[in-house]
Amino acid sequence: MAGRPTPVKTWTMTEAPSGPSRGPEFDDRRAHDTRVPRAPHDEPEPEFEGPLFALSKAAWQVVLLTGVASLVLGVLVLVWPGASLFAAGILFGVYLLISGIFQLVAAFGTHRATSLRVLAFISGALSIVLGLFCFRGPMQSILLLALWIGIGWLIRGITQTLAAVHDKTMPARGWQIFLGIVTFIAGIVLIDSPFRSVAVLTLVCGIWLVAVGVVEIITAVRMRGLAKKVPQSL
Repeated sequence: MAGRPTPVKTWTMTEAPSGPSRGPEFDDRRAHDTRVPRAPHDEPEPEFEGPLFALSKAAWQVVLLTGVASLVLGVLVLVWPGASLFAAGILFGVYLLISGIFQLVAAFGTHRATSLRVLAFISGALSIVLGLFCFRGPMQSILLLALWIGIGWLIRGITQTLAAVHDKTMPARGWQIFLGIVTFIAGIVLIDSPFRSVAVLTLVCGIWLVAVGVVEIITAVRMRGLAKKVPQSL
């Protein structure tokens, strides 16, 4: 009918308006949305590792590393005993040089008595001279290393035996006396025939390193099994 008003369509804020298609920039349905947008991929936070769990995990790794190093070093000593002796002699010379330098520094840089300073100076100078002597050739370094070990075993054997004899309350007193006597005899043998003794000692050290390495590797594997039972939160 003429004169009748044309109805006007209305819509709410959450309803998409009809009509010609418009781009998303004209859609105001989310203009008053107060909800915080959520990340599409919310990952859970990693579980906290307690100190006991971290310690147990690191312990077997350290034991395994030392075991492998001992095994490799023992095999190298057994395969190349001559080269191992030469390397040991060079390292012994380096040790003597460094210790001698430190003793000289201690003799001039500390507030000790005059007698102690003189003793530290003589000891440091002698260590430096012996260290330089080791670099003259492999035989000199091996000889000096053998004599050094032999004198050390000799003194240790005497002191250990005397301490065990005079102290009746020492635990395992009989074994301490026996070990002191054996150490004393080993020192005499090493001083009397240093080259043969050092060669035998090298083989013994190689076998000992291999045995220690195998034992530590087995221990590390067992420690790993026990470490898995430790709760992660501890």
